Amino acid sequence: MRISAALTRLGAAGALGLGTALAPLAGASAHVTVTPSTTESGGYAVLTFSVGHGCDGSPTTQVSIAIPGGVYSVTPTRHPDYTVEKVMETLDEPVDDGHGGQYTERVAEVVYTATTPLPDGYRDAFELQLRLPEGEAGEVVAFPTIQTCAAGETAWIDEVVEGEPEPESPAPSFTLTAAGGEDDASPAEESDATSPLVWVAVALGALGALLGGAAFVRSGRSS
Repeated sequence: MRISAALTRLGAAGALGLGTALAPLAGASAHVTVTPSTTESGGYAVLTFSVGHGCDGSPTTQVSIAIPGGVYSVTPTRHPDYTVEKVMETLDEPVDDGHGGQYTERVAEVVYTATTPLPDGYRDAFELQLRLPEGEAGEVVAFPTIQTCAAGETAWIDEVVEGEPEPESPAPSFTLTAAGGEDDASPAEESDATSPLVWVAVALGALGALLGGAAFVRSGRSS
């Protein structure tokens, strides 16, 4: 298996873990950012990674995104100007996939390689669909990213420690929120819960009509 550039630079423990000591890294100074469709622990999300410029004026040729621990399957969105590769990693022990099977390997990195380099001063975006790690609310999940350019590269892998100045090249990241409760019932569950209420409403309506008819008959007789 090809060794991930991001993991090599940061170290497996730092790249694959969650941390409570990290501050959210979605600040305006971060030039490679990630925007999740949801931050719910264990939720299914689409993550949008944005690249806003090249490397000191050089066009971007490749973007390598390291995937944190607790994430096993990733579905990248295809991009017309890039080829995409999922770099796999063998697990020490199989993990239940929640569907009667097991994961024996995981996606450790997703690599977008440009067929048409992205010029400096132009923005591009890459989407990954995945299930977020199951962590505590407030934990930060980071995606160390290597931006390779025609000349040079930028390693967006630095941690931001709360209370300390933000580093020059922070890793794209966001903070997990608590898993949803009863409000997140599936459409089928919502339908099952609503059906009895519908029948009760129908029965009450019919009863009201009967009572109204009886009153009308009594009124007619009395006149």
